[in-house]
Amino acid sequence: MKVKLQHDHAELNGQMRDPSHLARPLPPDHGKKKSLEIQGIMSISGPRNVNGYRNQHESSWDTAGSNGYTRSNIGAKLDGYFDRRELPMYKDKPYSYAASRRKPWWQKWRFTGGILLLLVALLYWVGIFSSTSTRARVKDASKSTWSWSSKTAGLQVDWNDRRERVKDAFVLSWDGYEKYAWGHDGYHPTSKRGTQMTPGGMGWIIVDALDTLMIMNLTSRLTHAREWITTSLNYEQDQEVNTFETTIRMLGGLLSAHYLSTTFPEMAPLADDDQGAPGEDLYLEKATDLADRLLGAFDSDSGVPYASVNLKTLKGIRSHADDGASSTAEATSLQLEFKYLAMLTGEKDYWEKVEKVMEVVDDNGEEDGLVPIFIYAHDGTFRGHNIRLGSRGDSYYEYLIKQYLQTSGQEPIYLELWNQALTGVRKHLVTYSKKSDFTIIAERPNGLQSDLQPKMDHLVCFMPGTIALAATGGKTVAEAKQAGKWGKKEQADLDLAIELTKTCWGMYRTTATGLAPEITFFEINDPPRSEADRPSTPPADPTSTDASAEWKDDYVIKNQDAHNLQRPETVETLFYMWRITGDEKYRKWGWEMFMSFVNYTKLEGDAGFTSVANVLRVPPKLRDNMESFWLAETLKYFYLLFSPVDLLPLDSIVINTEAHIFPRFQLVRGLTTGWQRKPRDKEGKVIKSEKKALEDGGKQKKVPEEQKTVKEEQKKDEGTASKGAA
Repeated sequence: MKVKLQHDHAELNGQMRDPSHLARPLPPDHGKKKSLEIQGIMSISGPRNVNGYRNQHESSWDTAGSNGYTRSNIGAKLDGYFDRRELPMYKDKPYSYAASRRKPWWQKWRFTGGILLLLVALLYWVGIFSSTSTRARVKDASKSTWSWSSKTAGLQVDWNDRRERVKDAFVLSWDGYEKYAWGHDGYHPTSKRGTQMTPGGMGWIIVDALDTLMIMNLTSRLTHAREWITTSLNYEQDQEVNTFETTIRMLGGLLSAHYLSTTFPEMAPLADDDQGAPGEDLYLEKATDLADRLLGAFDSDSGVPYASVNLKTLKGIRSHADDGASSTAEATSLQLEFKYLAMLTGEKDYWEKVEKVMEVVDDNGEEDGLVPIFIYAHDGTFRGHNIRLGSRGDSYYEYLIKQYLQTSGQEPIYLELWNQALTGVRKHLVTYSKKSDFTIIAERPNGLQSDLQPKMDHLVCFMPGTIALAATGGKTVAEAKQAGKWGKKEQADLDLAIELTKTCWGMYRTTATGLAPEITFFEINDPPRSEADRPSTPPADPTSTDASAEWKDDYVIKNQDAHNLQRPETVETLFYMWRITGDEKYRKWGWEMFMSFVNYTKLEGDAGFTSVANVLRVPPKLRDNMESFWLAETLKYFYLLFSPVDLLPLDSIVINTEAHIFPRFQLVRGLTTGWQRKPRDKEGKVIKSEKKALEDGGKQKKVPEEQKTVKEEQKKDEGTASKGAA
């Protein structure tokens, strides 16, 4: 398919502000990679169980918090290494420091060396280097760190400095991957190796992190990434890949990189992607090539995409599990990506394919807008009755409101779907914990008339931020009120978002590591309370560090669910809540979360960060895997949370479920909503004529032969296992 390039962004609705004040021209030495602050982080060794941080005015990366070291471990040299006052922002360059600091002590003057030797001997004589003494000092430092946090709650915080800390973590992670697994789809930082999902690689980590590199202005690393994409990324591979994951991560990553590089040229500026340069359309050309291959997944009888697709044969492939059904969330979370590509290229086929899916799903007429988590591609009907907003259900609801926002409110059908679904969530899924009244979005595994299961995947924590986004459309609450777009419904929705955010924050506060588990259960009343029975008093505030705090009794974490995969959903919500409400507590919570990742997931040396096997134990057992969304989502949201609010304003963009940035645009170039909802009753079920109902009742549901037995002609690609899998 020939790409019809669209460089004129005048049609886009609400262009973002010129970021020239955020990204400065880079110096000639910008190609050097390791910044001094990252060298400092990597050089640190020590125990991994010190939970704390200090005021950046006292110590730039926490004298004793982030890695358990103290000043006595590395000495005054850290003062020079971590003096951030001289470090320019948005510069991908090394930090220059005095040559004398690079010299080992034994190369200095004999007099100085003699003094140091005498000092070392004296310290040794008093036992300062004993392991017991070191442990004691680390413990005391940790206590002083946390006491500082409580003492200085009212002091000015340098959020730009904290944002740079996030960049440090990203650079350490990226450079570890670059050193030990470059070009591989998976990175295992503990064993320092990479693995591939396809014979030639998909660029899983590289492409997923492109826009983060741009936003952080990491020019030299972006240059290396573009070189790999130019010379090594080839989708002509005889390999099955997951339709959803490949779309949100790879297609989304390429489209976001295209958008940011063309709309914000000052973000990590490169000459070869300037207008008229040979590489100007690299990202869009790769995106179009990939999208054309992914379209094969939609070649089903119903139009609902198959779970996987072969990149070379373009053949859609049924799921190897779940009776061949596709995940509902996966089938309905492709729309933002393909719609944006349709706007860029003028190819309506992209638009129509993904829009058809929404029509088929809605035509099932599920009660109160809540849909089961599996859907058959061959006939577009649901499999089972499991209703949840966690794995396999989550992003269906997320993309309802985001499709409405993406096209600048010109498709009200998606706002209607969102409002109906949110009402259904309130009616059927919202309940409260037993002792401390935390608001929960629970599950109905056997349908809306079945028992409520008080379980929340961490994935559900996208929902509070999405509710707040829907309430204001991306504007602040103050702006929404000033515009006359604020009423009882909006306030009630925001109140729900605030309480759910508190619940998700509690998932972090209740564990020994300060990191949330993959799944949390809750103690609830029997029978469960509904929203109509919501507590009249505010719920507990999960800020106490006391291990015996009563509110923690409501959180039930099972060992098999206690792992942490570096997921972004809670910090994503904190980002939205901060931008929309302006309440700085969300930034403070985010900083504490970030420090927990630093304390417990950073590996010794230069390999970077990894996921955790059990967040309930200190020190935790580590897993040997860095997820691509650690770079694409989690660290990006931390960075944006600590950034000025005019960096990527929410009312000008829409962010996909992998944190890739797309613009909002008008319905132009012949694009329009091509379907209408069928008439519904008050419960949202499709109203059928009496004749139609009799016909449907007499029909035997025909199941294709291929549906009866899951074929094994192709091996399931383990690397494309869904991010949303339980």
